[in-house]
Amino acid sequence: MRKLFPLAVAGLTLIGLAGCAPAESVSTDTAATESAAPVEAVEISETETSETDAAIEVVEATEAAATESKTSALDGNSMTSEEVILAALMGPDGEYAAAASYLAVLEAYGDVEPYATIYSAELRHADALIRQLERLGVEVPENPYLGQIQAPADLETAALAWAEGEVLNIELYDYLLTMTDDAQLTKVLNNLRSASLDSHLPAFEAAAESGGTLASMPAGH
Repeated sequence: MRKLFPLAVAGLTLIGLAGCAPAESVSTDTAATESAAPVEAVEISETETSETDAAIEVVEATEAAATESKTSALDGNSMTSEEVILAALMGPDGEYAAAASYLAVLEAYGDVEPYATIYSAELRHADALIRQLERLGVEVPENPYLGQIQAPADLETAALAWAEGEVLNIELYDYLLTMTDDAQLTKVLNNLRSASLDSHLPAFEAAAESGGTLASMPAGH
């Protein structure tokens, strides 16, 4: 499972999830510098504690579902197109987790690169998977990671972790591509994998080497 940063829920710190996604438009519709200020201690009411527990349950259920699907397939069972799409969208290395992670950075540090460009691409990638769910007549789930992920202490840490996250995202798509023979879905998965490999991974590696940010995105991103 991908290395994650704490989830901030009602003043508590949980274990969070990070993801990945491309900066360029994907064909066929596939298409924050100072450290964050310390958080002051706050009292947590019974209501807030209840809301926190509910948020934890949502994320844990999402991870469990993704793990169960993968384990089932490794045991020799195939995955349906719906299961493949939901793993790519909802899993801990998937598009929803990535979008929430980059949004947390932008909210903490401002409109910095490569996070801003990749966040926009992440939304397009999630939309591409959502269109596949709609094609199958499947209800589209909300993003359970929004507001749950806390930005890392600094941007260099974020860039290093999410370069690693891109590698895990690529591995996720390598795996899911073996689980489907749906031509339309295969095309979308290949486009998303290429965006992570050719765009996001190099951008985060370059940002890590430059202290955590880029002055601008490389050409073609």
